[in-house]
Amino acid sequence: MRIGHGYDVHRFAPNRRLMLGGVQVPYEYGLLGHSDADVLAHAIMDALLGAAALGDIGQHFPDTDERYRGADSMALLRRVCEILAENGYKIVNIDSTVIAQKPKLKEYIPQMRQTVADNCGIDPSQVSVKATTEEGLGFTGRLEGISAHAVCLIDG
Repeated sequence: MRIGHGYDVHRFAPNRRLMLGGVQVPYEYGLLGHSDADVLAHAIMDALLGAAALGDIGQHFPDTDERYRGADSMALLRRVCEILAENGYKIVNIDSTVIAQKPKLKEYIPQMRQTVADNCGIDPSQVSVKATTEEGLGFTGRLEGISAHAVCLIDG
């Protein structure tokens, strides 16, 4: 059994879709990034790769590579899960937290759990997604962006 932790952050940007956990969340801003900037998916991928000591998403999907411009982070998550399987690992569980002052995410969390689970090839009961604010503090509290943490357990 191995534990991994992932963290990611993206700033808000106009004229972008807000993708979180593979779900498009209606909001006036999206997140800025080379891919679709799905901060939750990126934190989960880094947790999974870290648990297996297989690098990070920047190593596997560099933002200097045009193949990943606008990439669907769920496709990247599927690839990370393939890499884990190729190295003899399976996911036991994923626990994640999105830190966002706005928008409110409660109603989207069940779909995020299902989408992450589907793309990892696991049951939604193995995926936890939580959301919190920072009570107006820090960059997320000032509505400058969104961050996410993820912890996972893998076995292999």
